[in-house]
Amino acid sequence: MSVAFPLPPGSTIGILGGGQLGRMLALAAARLGLDVVILTPDEGSPASRVAKRTIVAAYDDPDALKALADASHVVTYEFENVPARTVRALTGLGAQVAPGPEALRVAQDRVEEKTFLNAAGAPTVAFAAIDHAFDIDEALPRIGLPAVLKTRREGYDGKGQVWIRAASEAAEAFAAVGEVPSVLEAKASFVRELSVIAARGRDGEIACYPLSQNEHEGGVLRTTYAPAHVPPALQAEAERIAGEILTRLDYVGIMGIELFDLGDGALLVNEIAPRVHNTGHWTQDGCEVDQFEQHIRAVAGWPLGDTTPMVSVEMTNLLGDEVLDWLAIARQPDARLHLYGKGDPRPGRKMGHVNRVRAKIPGG
Repeated sequence: MSVAFPLPPGSTIGILGGGQLGRMLALAAARLGLDVVILTPDEGSPASRVAKRTIVAAYDDPDALKALADASHVVTYEFENVPARTVRALTGLGAQVAPGPEALRVAQDRVEEKTFLNAAGAPTVAFAAIDHAFDIDEALPRIGLPAVLKTRREGYDGKGQVWIRAASEAAEAFAAVGEVPSVLEAKASFVRELSVIAARGRDGEIACYPLSQNEHEGGVLRTTYAPAHVPPALQAEAERIAGEILTRLDYVGIMGIELFDLGDGALLVNEIAPRVHNTGHWTQDGCEVDQFEQHIRAVAGWPLGDTTPMVSVEMTNLLGDEVLDWLAIARQPDARLHLYGKGDPRPGRKMGHVNRVRAKIPGG
């Protein structure tokens, strides 16, 4: 399909993935007069219920990929574990894909990710590539204890990782992650976890939202407070890091960058996510242009929107049967409820989130 940017209203955005992030991207696209086609292996996915069309097939189904390429002016994705061969197949079919394959390559491998980040002037904890249990023994004197062992690929919300608190636990830890290629990371001595949601447009313009402060439980994000109370210098450092990462990747779209605040003005990058991000959900009710619209604007070649916060927001994920309290939440005057249309509230499953609007920000 011949494509010229910026895409006019009536154009079609293809999205790989049918989960809640794809759903919120589709809703944002609709506000801008753009149609969405979803490719997902799941029937009745959250995104498919609000999209113009859904192609239900595996991500490596050649007929489905051709149908998506033929139907879309640009293709994006809602999760970073899209198979790299899927993106290669789409580009081979002439599809425009954003963010590009280099961002996926870096984000899908934790060793590649940290190597790239350090080269980009974005500091991380010390780390070592692990292919065998004895690699852990060799790395521990440099990494120190405790250390965390993570699979190099996949793994999210605390999955695919285990803490090592004594050298004698090396073999057991390697077995616990499935004896697959992994990364050993030093423990970060930080005072809080922050994140910055950053966008880069097709013209190279970069726009960052204010830092948010995040609290996790069991490896899963529980609450985000935004904007975080940080000195201007720390916001500037986060934006510097984001700018370096996005520019070096020739990135187009939204990226979530998770950070450790060391308390002395320094930041370490924990990880990057080449997509819209859970810690950016607060922007839906806190900013004039939220992260989902911003991503659609970027991949469609539109000007980036204003990231200035209007109000402060406390975002809380609704996990499992917490979603059954939807009526009580809806009665709360400061609550903005966002439900994902998932049927089975399994324990720990993200069923929705609630943004509680706090103080109005002067000038916002």
